[in-house]
Amino acid sequence: MAVSTKNVSAYDVAGEGMCPHRLVLEHVTSRWGVLVLIELLDRPYRFGELRRAIGRVSEKMLTQTLQTLERDGLVHRDARPVIPPRVDYSLTALGREAAEQVRGLALWTQERMAQVEKAREAYDEAKART
Repeated sequence: MAVSTKNVSAYDVAGEGMCPHRLVLEHVTSRWGVLVLIELLDRPYRFGELRRAIGRVSEKMLTQTLQTLERDGLVHRDARPVIPPRVDYSLTALGREAAEQVRGLALWTQERMAQVEKAREAYDEAKART
């Protein structure tokens, strides 16, 4: 899918490798970013809950992902001064908008998986013949 060149930014024209919108796109579509955003669409989560809901993510990676998404204005971190400390993560309005887009892509991949598998098999068979 080609990106429209109608709204080319100064960063694109200058050939900047990681212009701001590309960097945010990388954050949103990263392996863990996608899963965090989709999971937070349902409700706010505490760190441990979110880690269990996502599965197979290290504490370090989840922390980094949440901090990155928080910095981008997509995730809100609510730290409450109680004992034991309680920290909840939720989506901001901007984060909800991004998460809806990411979920749409995730649903599309789920719905089209059979076609992807057929294409992979055809590719692998063609490669094996050469």
